[in-house]
Amino acid sequence: MLLSFALIFLVGITLGRIFEVIKLPKLIGMLLTGVLLGPYVWNLIDPTVLEISTDLRQIALIIILTRAGLNLNIDDLKKVGRPAILMCFVPATLEIIGMMLLAPRFLGVTLLEAAVMGTVVAAVSPAVIVPKMLVLMEEGYGTKKSIPQMVLAGASVDDVYVIVLFTAFVELLKGGTIQARDFLAIPSAIIFGIIGGVIVGLELIYLFKRVSMRDTTKVAVILSVSFILVALEQALNGIMGFSGLLAIMALGVTIHQNNVDTAQRLSNKFSKLWVGAEVFLFVLVGATVNISYAFKAGTAAILLILAVLIFRTVGVFISLIGTNLNKKERVFTAFSYMPKATVQAAIGGLPLAMGLASGELILTVAVVAIMVTAPLGAILVDSTYKKFLKQE
Repeated sequence: MLLSFALIFLVGITLGRIFEVIKLPKLIGMLLTGVLLGPYVWNLIDPTVLEISTDLRQIALIIILTRAGLNLNIDDLKKVGRPAILMCFVPATLEIIGMMLLAPRFLGVTLLEAAVMGTVVAAVSPAVIVPKMLVLMEEGYGTKKSIPQMVLAGASVDDVYVIVLFTAFVELLKGGTIQARDFLAIPSAIIFGIIGGVIVGLELIYLFKRVSMRDTTKVAVILSVSFILVALEQALNGIMGFSGLLAIMALGVTIHQNNVDTAQRLSNKFSKLWVGAEVFLFVLVGATVNISYAFKAGTAAILLILAVLIFRTVGVFISLIGTNLNKKERVFTAFSYMPKATVQAAIGGLPLAMGLASGELILTVAVVAIMVTAPLGAILVDSTYKKFLKQE
């Protein structure tokens, strides 16, 4: 296991740096590291590491979402208002509709299989988006119009929405039924997630005021509480909707709203943690990619992914109707909503594991979505934000 960790870090950092030198996002090098070291190419990662890779990726995601919450000013988000809410649902919904219209023609699947495929593909990747939006906020690009803040908030809720729909459609595909309460899990997961995060955030603020501790200790406490929130989501599954990841962001926002100085210091600590967590996250996501599936799907799957991205882009433009964003800013927002990675890696293989007839094809499309959109979205964001957004 130790050798695997060494390879993940050394090769991941090296390839990431090489891609940076040639003016490409370093996450592409990290994803490539995972593909090469993973079980489908060189098979150099210990199976024990792969068994716990979901938990390791979850930890990395918790770190970056906590950092996002600590940097997110809710007052900036209020300025955006309606578009921020629409960004949570409209782009993903149109992408799912696009998949239902096109997948039967491209891949010969049924309408219900296409719906499941759409929910697998539709989730934007917080792991790709959040770090990039934080860079924009730190450098002051687009912050006057709250563009990175809007994308941060939308991406976090987008995942909750899509995963609940995925669960419902898979149940139908298995021959079950969908009840109204299945869809009620969407608003309840969002509402209870935010409320839970705010309550925990207030309790932590009280604790930090009453008990003297170093910032490093505060980071350990916040991480531990965040792990509990994610575990709580799993424990409440089937009982009530609760988004642990959304609660983590709300926790960070609450700390920021009550003590900006503390939030900034803690954010700097989480930035240092992210240096290592980022490598783990993207290398392990890459390790889930079976490129033989991608080659099997071929051109049809790639064209399908690019086609449904058009539907998603239309959804972004619809969400931004009536805003003061200019044409370049709207295009940039659409670019930032393209990347897929973490959710696809997490749920793409579930239909196959459940024994569904279309499981392998759904996994193939999920893999192609990662390979096409993660590099494409990252490249477009990195290459356009200084040209399309105003720096404050």
